[in-house]
Amino acid sequence: MTPALQITDLRVSLSGNTILSGINAEINAGEFVGIFGPNGAGKTTLVRCIIGTLAPTRGSIKVLGLLPSQAARRVGYMPQGHGTFDSTALSARSMVEAACEGDGWGIPWTSKKSRQEVDRVLEVTDAARYAQRPFSVLSGGERQRVMLAQALLGDPRILVLDEPLASLDPKNQGLLIECVARVKERTNTTVLFVAHDMNPLLNVMDRVMYLAGGGAALGKLDEVVTSECLTKLYGSDIEVVRTQNRVFVVSSEGGVTETECAHHDHD
Repeated sequence: MTPALQITDLRVSLSGNTILSGINAEINAGEFVGIFGPNGAGKTTLVRCIIGTLAPTRGSIKVLGLLPSQAARRVGYMPQGHGTFDSTALSARSMVEAACEGDGWGIPWTSKKSRQEVDRVLEVTDAARYAQRPFSVLSGGERQRVMLAQALLGDPRILVLDEPLASLDPKNQGLLIECVARVKERTNTTVLFVAHDMNPLLNVMDRVMYLAGGGAALGKLDEVVTSECLTKLYGSDIEVVRTQNRVFVVSSEGGVTETECAHHDHD
């Protein structure tokens, strides 16, 4: 079976700075993979390469066996934030309709088929109940469901979510994760879920990709999130602490790394 994502000897340099180097990874169809790492580790850079908006300096990325540009319509992408639309007059449904063309914002489709597709994604994300309300008045959790509905248009085979938990309280984080996990189970969609804190995702991930020091490690949680593996990635002493079914990554200075310091009070 063709891998959902195949990364070979990937190197990405921006403005003369090497962000990622020597990255090799293979992700199978239907996997739920969490992507973690401190700020500046290259998580969003990697996402840009996967969705085809940034070309690697060296190496290759294949999405469903194709170049990212060729696979674009098979990838659903949920970007960071939605500040551009904070004051929009569009309803939540209109936000989704406007993206239904798939080639950017424009006059929404009004065909029966497109209306049915909008109905489907609003239903699967549990956003149909507030679809007629203005997007600008929705809560953070409600907005994220609308953005997830956009990403699900066209029934993508891969779903790329770039920090969708940012700014959400623990309850809404949990609800969004449940929604994504439900979509994956129904459709066998591959999920690449970028986040700062891995703890809310512990029960739904199949594997973990951890980025640090320009490199990456991919594997089961117990293989990757270890003191030995992360010390090698970071290039400095790292201790992984587990307590009450939670994971913390602690630097040699004794501070919790950026990866786990956000929202570490979910329970």
